[in-house]
Amino acid sequence: MKTKAAILEDVGAEWKIDDVELGEPVAGEVQVKLAASGLCHSDAHLQSGSSPVPFMPVLGGHEGAGVITKVGPGVTGLEEGDHVVLAFIPACGTCPACATGRQNLCDEGAGLLSGQAISDKSYRVSRNGQPVLQMCLLGTFAPYVTVHQASVVKIEKDIPLDKAALLGCGVSTGWGSATEIGDTRPGDVVVVMGVGGVGINAVQGAAFAGARYVIAIDPVEFKQKKAMEFGATHTYSTVDEAIAELPDLTWGHMADVVIITVGVISGEHVQQALGLTAKGGQVVVTGMGDFQDGQVDLNLFELTLLQKRVQGAIFGGVGPRTQIPKLLHLYRTGHLKLDELVTTTYRLEDINQGYRDMAEGKNLRGVVVYTDQDY
Repeated sequence: MKTKAAILEDVGAEWKIDDVELGEPVAGEVQVKLAASGLCHSDAHLQSGSSPVPFMPVLGGHEGAGVITKVGPGVTGLEEGDHVVLAFIPACGTCPACATGRQNLCDEGAGLLSGQAISDKSYRVSRNGQPVLQMCLLGTFAPYVTVHQASVVKIEKDIPLDKAALLGCGVSTGWGSATEIGDTRPGDVVVVMGVGGVGINAVQGAAFAGARYVIAIDPVEFKQKKAMEFGATHTYSTVDEAIAELPDLTWGHMADVVIITVGVISGEHVQQALGLTAKGGQVVVTGMGDFQDGQVDLNLFELTLLQKRVQGAIFGGVGPRTQIPKLLHLYRTGHLKLDELVTTTYRLEDINQGYRDMAEGKNLRGVVVYTDQDY
């Protein structure tokens, strides 16, 4: 079928709205009519070139929710009419990582930026007869997608789809970085460096877990104010400001957990975070940097003698089939804020404005909402 899509034709280019051909579901796949797609910073990494892809054009977008319209052969547990969230990390359920309870590290994740469909390693999207790569094997910057069942999580039909879309990446990643990988305990001190679409959810996750102090660091005053609304107890514009006051605030203890969620991580951020961390504490590296950047500032004396830890995190350390239903329950009970995350909604044609607003710090989360005129 033909559908419109926001595609990226080269590094440094803006998103272009164009028609593409969407393939029918083959074995193990479903087609989904999307209600919404989140505008996540990871797609901006495609624009900057910091995330590598084998070719362009790329159909962007990896946060989406909608309704299944077609089901391919061999699909189990899903049918037409089901409401679903698309998770940016697939979970096959059978690889060694999935079999040991680490679905967020599913082996199928190795092909996220390849664009090659899980079912047969071909491409589901094309333009003028040439393949178009789907971001994270999804490509939610289009009102319809054809995806593998490993990337699909069925949800209850009472959940607003335009809010559920955010669980496919940013909410789950930020919340889990605080509660799972970070293992925040009641009474802990937690610092979140960078209050964007992921960081704001690390803030509310840490608050939910019972942290005594949740300290948010971001240079944008709007984001500092929002962090307080989502559970932060203190905010600072810079790491230097925070490190000047943290010893007095914590009676010299410093932070049990420091979560790095800045938009683009560089090597200096790791040592900055380590300097905020208590003895025996943990730095959680959640944000993404350039794939070519291998230089990290790290005081090895401090790392060893104060027994600090530096830990990477993907999807918050929890599989999507576990995390998404759990977070939807917390949304129902009022413990997880989703509605309040969305600052601005956009039409697909306004996607470049959405990313400009992100770069200028105007949004917590921007969301593309699809309407009847898009289908």
